[in-house]
Amino acid sequence: MTRTRRLLRRGTHISLAKEREVNILHQLGYFDRQQRFFSYLDIRRDWMKDVVAHHLSLDSTEVCHIAKIEDWFRGSFNVCVPITIVNWQRRQQPGKRVILRFPLPYRVGDDFRPGNGDEKIQCEAGTYAWLQQNCPEIPIPRLYGFALSSGETFTQIDHLPLFSRCSEYLRRLLRYCFRFPTRSNYVRHPNQSEREIGRLGYAGYLLIEFIEEAQGTMLSNTWSEKQHDIELRSSLFKDLSRIMLSISRVPLPRIGSFIIDRKGFLTLTNRPLSMELQELENENIPTDLPRDFTYSTVESYVTDILAVHDSRLRNQPNAVNNVQDCGYQMSALASMRTILPLFFCRNLRRGPFVFTLTDLHQSNIFVDKNWHITCLVDLEWACSRPVEMVEPPYWLTNKGVDEINVDEYDKLRQEMMTVMRAEEAENFSETLLKDVARTPLRLSEIMEQAWATGTFWYSLALSSPTGLFRLFYDYIQPQLSKHRSDDLGEIMPFYWGKDVGKFVATKLADKRKYDQDLQLAFAAGSIDGESCI
Repeated sequence: MTRTRRLLRRGTHISLAKEREVNILHQLGYFDRQQRFFSYLDIRRDWMKDVVAHHLSLDSTEVCHIAKIEDWFRGSFNVCVPITIVNWQRRQQPGKRVILRFPLPYRVGDDFRPGNGDEKIQCEAGTYAWLQQNCPEIPIPRLYGFALSSGETFTQIDHLPLFSRCSEYLRRLLRYCFRFPTRSNYVRHPNQSEREIGRLGYAGYLLIEFIEEAQGTMLSNTWSEKQHDIELRSSLFKDLSRIMLSISRVPLPRIGSFIIDRKGFLTLTNRPLSMELQELENENIPTDLPRDFTYSTVESYVTDILAVHDSRLRNQPNAVNNVQDCGYQMSALASMRTILPLFFCRNLRRGPFVFTLTDLHQSNIFVDKNWHITCLVDLEWACSRPVEMVEPPYWLTNKGVDEINVDEYDKLRQEMMTVMRAEEAENFSETLLKDVARTPLRLSEIMEQAWATGTFWYSLALSSPTGLFRLFYDYIQPQLSKHRSDDLGEIMPFYWGKDVGKFVATKLADKRKYDQDLQLAFAAGSIDGESCI
């Protein structure tokens, strides 16, 4: 009988678990933790009703129904609880639905780095506020309010009670007249039970508009079937281009993430939060990036991201399989540091930096039947990045980041770039970017240059802790030499770090212990009848 253990979505047996590049031993605890967290939320239905009533200023005649637990939407990093408002008088929207969106504490690294869940909420709220303020034409759900796990609660100004709303508008007018900074559209709105929430450790959340099917469906529902339809692709590429051009027309001074601070101000003061950072921290891998750290140069940012990849190699127990694999990975990381100046333009090293939606995959894009974009969701990983890292979606050919066929991908990339150039000329001709020499720059030209020079692949590698190595050897190293030399694996490991021999021995010992612990875990907790990954 094959020994099988349950992961979040399905089961796996030990032979498959040993082959995975991620830490399966850590993931074995997810399912039980999910059950506990969902139960924790489920018994707090009255609290969830109070949250909705508080942010939307509902009265007692407007009844909220919390969806059954089996109808909750379970993502990789969040759970979304649908809530129906039976009689929303203020907006004349009976039956209107909203969602309470909670970060999953066992997926964002709150145990290893307390506050990660709140950081994620603050960054997502900051993204909403920045897009509403600077790119109102981009379709995103309404964010009605949010709260941190400490109980600090914020509500969108238009949904405050009448007296509070009028008072806030008056304060804004006075601040504007005296040229003081103006707060975001989300203002501190204490709940009566705010102190109790903080004391009891209730979960932080965002209260967001529910996207009904009439408003659009996920692109992932139809992408595989209809991706070869030229007219549908043209509609999608046109809207994607408009969104990317609209966002990039606002140059930003630093690389980082926007947050709404505890006083309600929108600030670019958080580290550039990406999915990869919290995934690694969730597996107890230190990233050594302070939350209040931002970057003023491309080199400083890329150097720190490469250091995060180094930390994964050092701290993930199953990071390497054998001596050759360890040398293979060390060589790639050492080479990536060495060749950094070859892949980023010197005249763009201090900007412009532009806001980037780093998690724009098919399930986060809602479209109509003609594939016009009706809504973008899951905005938590957006951040300001170097303009050379703006790139077409990697999933255009339905391949993983380290499985892309260059020729196949380039055909669709060129198709999208043709659409973007047309949009840029027609609708964005007066919003050109400028480098430090004040030279006018078109986003399409920067993206084409990034493809031609290989910066596209370098940036993609930075975003993939497990895919970096294959991306380097298959797409980056050939940019420098047509001949793949075995000497690279024999020489470059000694330029990755000191005491290489000792490090390799330590990693092999880590892997042996990991395999032993995995064997014990499967022997202790076998289950039958599960489908396997």
